[in-house]
Amino acid sequence: MYALFDAWEGVRDFMDQGGVVLYAIAGLIFVMWTFIFERIWYFKTSLKNQVKWALDRWEARPERKSTRAHQVREALISKVGIEIDQFMPFVKTMVAIAPLFGLLGTVTGMISVFEIMAITGGGDAKSMSSGVSKATIPTMAGMVAALSGVFGNTYIERVASREKSLLEDHLTMDH
Repeated sequence: MYALFDAWEGVRDFMDQGGVVLYAIAGLIFVMWTFIFERIWYFKTSLKNQVKWALDRWEARPERKSTRAHQVREALISKVGIEIDQFMPFVKTMVAIAPLFGLLGTVTGMISVFEIMAITGGGDAKSMSSGVSKATIPTMAGMVAALSGVFGNTYIERVASREKSLLEDHLTMDH
């Protein structure tokens, strides 16, 4: 139990050292990974029902070779594809924004350093260290957030591409 409290204290101290921007990065990471996990959950649960719906609609057609049948097939693929790709651009945007939040933390931390330099005349390295940590910690956190998001986004894009390809393969124009 004490280990949990010590861990929480360590996280709180880390967040305080990084400044206000670090809380924004933490919120961004939370939202980004919530959407990534939502997509993974969707692929494991609801997608099967939508693919079944599209296959049932396609199999119920009496003919599948006409131009109209081709348009129906494309519409079914498109409807399921829209659901598959839902929230993907949002995740990509958050991956792109994470390093910018880190850069914002760098700028605010350096402003703190310059304020301390103006007050002390630039000779007190110990007082400048808090500003330096406020500059470097958010930069690191923004990069870690972006890298983790890249891995998550790559995974869900790969699964989405595979599922759309499988759907196209199953909607055959055979008769």
